[in-house]
Amino acid sequence: MKLNTRVILESDWDMLVDWWANWKDWGDNPTKEMLPLNGTGGLIIEKEGKPIMAGFLYLTNSKVAWMEFIVSDPTYKENDRAEALELLILSLEDIARAMDKEIILSIGRNKSLLSMHKKLGYIVDKDPSYELSKNIKI
Repeated sequence: MKLNTRVILESDWDMLVDWWANWKDWGDNPTKEMLPLNGTGGLIIEKEGKPIMAGFLYLTNSKVAWMEFIVSDPTYKENDRAEALELLILSLEDIARAMDKEIILSIGRNKSLLSMHKKLGYIVDKDPSYELSKNIKI
């Protein structure tokens, strides 16, 4: 069956929260305010109208874009997950390219995600890095 790409809609929010909550290794869910366009700045991959994967793209005022918070439906077990992930990443790249970006950055630890990035020509640093964050809201 054919995979389709569409933009994330406001009505997708509860589903995305559920996906993040049901991945045991995820950690804290991002809030809408932390995501581009208040949670709609990304894409969803669908199969037969059913959402199966999503990812977000932060656009900056530089030549750099940031791909982040890639998540999938944890109950989706079909053998086309890798194809869906590849379509998602390439589609986010297309948006960045259309916005005149030259580099996409991302963070990941999931082996399948890292493997797909390598397949698509991303440089995956051999030395682990640490994600650093600080809540500066007072």
